[in-house]
Amino acid sequence: MTIRMDSLINAITTALDTVEKELLGASTNHGKRIAILCAKMGKQLGKNIDEIRGLTNCALLHDNALTEYILASGGHYDSTMKKHCEYGQRNVDILNFNTNIKDFILYHHERADGKGPYGIYEGKGPIEAELIAIADSIDVAYHLQTIKKDNLNNVVQIIKDEKGKKYSKIAAETMLDVMDFHTIESLRDEVINETSSIFLTPWLLDIEDKVIFNLVKFITRIIDYKSNFTKHHSTQIANIAWFMGEYYKYNKTEKSKLYLAAALHDIGKLETPSAILEKPGKLTDEEYIIIKEHVRKTWELLKDIDGFQDICAWASNHHEKLNGKGYPFAKNADELDFNSRLMSCIDVYQAVTEIRPYHPKRDHKSSMEILYKMADEGALDIKIVNDLSIALAPFDANGLPPPKDDN
Repeated sequence: MTIRMDSLINAITTALDTVEKELLGASTNHGKRIAILCAKMGKQLGKNIDEIRGLTNCALLHDNALTEYILASGGHYDSTMKKHCEYGQRNVDILNFNTNIKDFILYHHERADGKGPYGIYEGKGPIEAELIAIADSIDVAYHLQTIKKDNLNNVVQIIKDEKGKKYSKIAAETMLDVMDFHTIESLRDEVINETSSIFLTPWLLDIEDKVIFNLVKFITRIIDYKSNFTKHHSTQIANIAWFMGEYYKYNKTEKSKLYLAAALHDIGKLETPSAILEKPGKLTDEEYIIIKEHVRKTWELLKDIDGFQDICAWASNHHEKLNGKGYPFAKNADELDFNSRLMSCIDVYQAVTEIRPYHPKRDHKSSMEILYKMADEGALDIKIVNDLSIALAPFDANGLPPPKDDN
């Protein structure tokens, strides 16, 4: 089964933009603007379709490691944020690009004069990194989605003045070639999705191939590092989902879809304020309403991806309950298929086993007592609860290893 990887990356980028706005004050649709500008510059430089696809997807994902970096630094990060470039490159290196993307993200904060975090002078790293660097810098500094026509000439002059200093000569000249007011108009928030569909080329990925394991690793790294308390949550839910897919003797397609849905189930939490996720005490009613919105946001991010109907449903139904008391859609038993019920049970199991601000780590027996109580109340599927009780007992809530594909 193939999926639209470009659409999935767009969804991830939309969520990452929210993180960047929360942590660094970046503007909405920042990643998409960088990608569109890079697509236009890549075409101007005669890059082929695979090269442009590699460039634009790295542009979309240039800040993919921001959550991991912020968490690792404990909030005490330096102005160059050198490590987020390193982590970000490491993350994209495991994706299945059809072209070389070496150092595109690693060097996206370098300067032409060698005064960047790695001291790389212009021409010593990939031109793609220089293109991402100038697009990123200009958008952060001048908010291209709101810039007025009268101010565009000032930006043009700044690019000329910084040529050979902050920006490499070729990046500056290429940016000046493509950055007319028509381009700026196409970057407005109200039209940027339409512009993206023109400039960001389709990328199909076969999720039945072994690349699914690297894709899930990439996704869960981004999502889980949003909070100290959940940095293994999506990883473990994905591992359990794959394991239960094998337990139920699912075929490769069904296992892969379930695995990907599990990895993505909390993507909406990237848009939840960290102060709420990290709060050590009980949430207020208002905070609880906000945190519950993460599931609706997961649905919104995934619902328009071609071929993702099942994956979106299973991911966004993970807080629904058979008795209709779940959220965000308050679905009842008749509206929840088996894999949606399975996802709900897995999510509860993993959540109650983890250390959280409001409860300690639990063993398998204690965790299953909670699931059985919820099944008795009509919230969870008793057959699936029984299956989890048997299947997961050998691990005693100590985590499952990542799956191995023996096919």
